[in-house]
Amino acid sequence: MGRIAVLDRDICKPQDCGVPCVKFCPKVRSRVETIRIDESDGKPIITEPLCTGCGICVRKCPFKAITIVNVPEELEGECSHRYGYNHFKLYRLPTPQAGKVTGLLGRNGTGKTTALRILSGELRPNLGNFTQPPDWPTIFRSFRGSTLQAYFERLSAGRLKISVKPQYVDMIPGLAKGRRVEELLEEADEKGEMERYVEDLQLKEILNRRVDVLSGGELQRVAIASTACRDADVYIFDEPSSHLDVYQRIRASRTVRGLVKEDVAVVVAEHDLAMLDYLSDRVCLIYGEPGVYGIVSHVHGLGPGLNTYLNGFIADENMRFRPEPIRFHFKPPREVKADGGLKIMWSQTTIRKGSFTLKVEPGEIGQGEVVGILGPNGIGKTTFIKFLAGLNGEAPISGCTISYKPQYISTEYRGDVRTLLSKVSSQTFKPETVEAEIIKPLSLTKILDRNIKDLSGGELQRVAVAACLSRKAQAYLLDEPSAYLDVEERLAVAKVIRRIAEEHEAFIFVVEHDIVAQDFIADRLMVFRGEPGVYGVAGKPLPLRDGMNLFLSMMGLTFRRDPETGRPRVNKAGSKLDRTQKDLGEYYYIPATME
Repeated sequence: MGRIAVLDRDICKPQDCGVPCVKFCPKVRSRVETIRIDESDGKPIITEPLCTGCGICVRKCPFKAITIVNVPEELEGECSHRYGYNHFKLYRLPTPQAGKVTGLLGRNGTGKTTALRILSGELRPNLGNFTQPPDWPTIFRSFRGSTLQAYFERLSAGRLKISVKPQYVDMIPGLAKGRRVEELLEEADEKGEMERYVEDLQLKEILNRRVDVLSGGELQRVAIASTACRDADVYIFDEPSSHLDVYQRIRASRTVRGLVKEDVAVVVAEHDLAMLDYLSDRVCLIYGEPGVYGIVSHVHGLGPGLNTYLNGFIADENMRFRPEPIRFHFKPPREVKADGGLKIMWSQTTIRKGSFTLKVEPGEIGQGEVVGILGPNGIGKTTFIKFLAGLNGEAPISGCTISYKPQYISTEYRGDVRTLLSKVSSQTFKPETVEAEIIKPLSLTKILDRNIKDLSGGELQRVAVAACLSRKAQAYLLDEPSAYLDVEERLAVAKVIRRIAEEHEAFIFVVEHDIVAQDFIADRLMVFRGEPGVYGVAGKPLPLRDGMNLFLSMMGLTFRRDPETGRPRVNKAGSKLDRTQKDLGEYYYIPATME
């Protein structure tokens, strides 16, 4: 077996612990320098060929900064990149194919962005040799006989033009200070198709606005349009669904699919299963341990590939990367009967915020129930959640204690994750209960001693969800809890929310754009409709099937169930099944009684 040792240098504090990893290492005690101290920063360096994998250093480290894992020996010849001593290691690479959209699916921190940086030419693969990086001829020989050999030959010779949509669009305003959207798109328009993308992505209303005043969703659509405007051989999109509502995600998917030509390849890294299913032709799975190593699977067909990921077992590689499969319910959950328990009720009302007006229809929620909230951006979903929370005046559900997770999370808290969670949960649960029901399921154990201000977007989101659900409350309001999370993290959050609802008989509202996540978590749905930015109507909670049918009919989409995993799948527009379901008025999926 090969062995990987990774040190999280952000949380390693040798000046505070006395380096027990060195003191207790059996090989070091036998005078073998398996672990030595780096003179530049005083942090340990683990020599992997000498390490026995005993795990003593892992257990002795008080900051959980060391990870030791075994990988199959045969993978060592397939290492594509490593960042340095005891740093992340990536095995293999995705293979773009002309005329196809190749989807990348995997957990955060397993190398998707690294793989895309290599394919874009931003990062040259070092094949694991970070001390003496190889030259291009050596890289060609490493990929000899594969499509990547020809790809890198063209890339190194400057004969491959690549257009990239980066993962973090919030960096764009800093690069385009004072510039208008129209100027940015005109500069990128190498194909003369700017007007088409402006229409497809609904950017006409913001063409004259400065880039630095755009919202996250507007920035995302501008970034997608700018990438599509360029004349390229390969288009790369890193998480194009972030900040977009369902309708915008489908329009973005159609734009991405429209780039495919006989001699043009598209690569997309995405966490939204429905969107990835809608726009991809084939898929590469990336699995491993976040922050430690990632392995790119061989190419799979779209449907079998997504099911393989949910099953957690890759048959052609005989590799199980998750102990149990992820399954969805094959029919909507039964509506919670609140007749015998407490209810939260709200009456018809109108909320005005500047020039925007939200009309709220009367409704109610029962104990132990999760009500999902769906609707376009700018239609009043966050306004409604703040209304329930009483942030804009008196709460309509007075007498009920409320815990609220906002859409945009502040990093102003000065302290670490452990202190924050202990503070908010002290009056609610016993420490062991919080750890078992919230901290472990949300994979927060390794970051408990990290400062809030140092967390990534996904880590901050999980901490915010944990803090919300740890508070003593009767009602929990969560605004977009899956933003920045990967597939497994989204479903882990959904499971924790459901457990809190059922075991603690809580009232829970969840605003969420991911249809798959809503399908997994919600008992009933509130559908918001209207004209974004002008007026909105908050419908009363409907049974899941009725709510999904209403929302999908507004979007002009139909879904079906995958027979193996039960996951919702988007039907291709105009397909036979799409037409049949629309004729039947069953946009969600056709129930077994009608098949």
